[in-house]
Amino acid sequence: MRSSTRTRTRTRTAVAAAAVLALALGAAPTATAHAGPAAPPAPYAADADADAPRQIPLQGAVNVRDVGGYRTYDGERVRHGRVFRADALSRLTDADVAKVAGLGLRKVVDFRVAEEVAYDGPDRLPGGLVATSRPVTDNGLFRQLMTVIGSRDPVRQEEMLGGGRAEAFMRDVYRTFVTDATDRTHFGATLRDIAAGGTATSSRALLYHCTSGKDRTGWTTYVLLRAVGVPEHTAVQDYLASNTFRAAYDAKLRETLKQTGMMQNPNLLVPLQEVRTDYLEAALTEVNQRYGSFGGYLTKGLGLDAATLVKLRRALVG
Repeated sequence: MRSSTRTRTRTRTAVAAAAVLALALGAAPTATAHAGPAAPPAPYAADADADAPRQIPLQGAVNVRDVGGYRTYDGERVRHGRVFRADALSRLTDADVAKVAGLGLRKVVDFRVAEEVAYDGPDRLPGGLVATSRPVTDNGLFRQLMTVIGSRDPVRQEEMLGGGRAEAFMRDVYRTFVTDATDRTHFGATLRDIAAGGTATSSRALLYHCTSGKDRTGWTTYVLLRAVGVPEHTAVQDYLASNTFRAAYDAKLRETLKQTGMMQNPNLLVPLQEVRTDYLEAALTEVNQRYGSFGGYLTKGLGLDAATLVKLRRALVG
């Protein structure tokens, strides 16, 4: 009798794990495969209020969002209030901190490297919260930006960033997300924290962020959404939404650099300020070359076993 119960439990776990892995790989659930592939839902279509990226308006940060609201392949939704993505939180006002306190966060993960924290300062967080540092390399991007802008030399700036060099640099940054062992460890640990942080009946919210909330944070969110069964098209749209939320702030920065004489052509920075699908594709190409598939990246690259992937979906979807 006990053996039969254990067998049924193992079978249910195996079925659940297979379903989650199928969703993560971007396939429709096996149970509905006979109906043909469903068209992926557009995140800004008829159900726009639920599917559009949900911004948390703050004065000291411009790219803070609730990751919830998106539909999965099987028609479920990613729950609101469980995971938040953000840019740096070091310049939050007192009112911002009070608003962040209302999110019910139990953990904040900071992907910034030491140089970024030293320059911008530590996170301003509600009492009782201390950010967990999990630096993800920016491939020297921050140092390069400080060097090229600080030089005030238009010739050097053109040599470093012009002619497609800035775009090529960003593609290398994204490849490093996949190739760097420490990066993979920190991404994997963050997804495991999310998996352990909640059930259908309880919420323990987590926020992760970098400096601009678009590259390291954008890649983490793309991976998370696909891992719980959100269609790739929708995950890409969430990734690209950083361009909308950051546009005014980034344009103001470029104008300031021009007015102060630090850059004659601040538009050289645009490829570094934006997210682009070819940056994402550079990382995904590396994923396929190294791990054979997105599912292989989750399990072999990030070290997420089937049970963890099941917990991740249960924590976020329903």
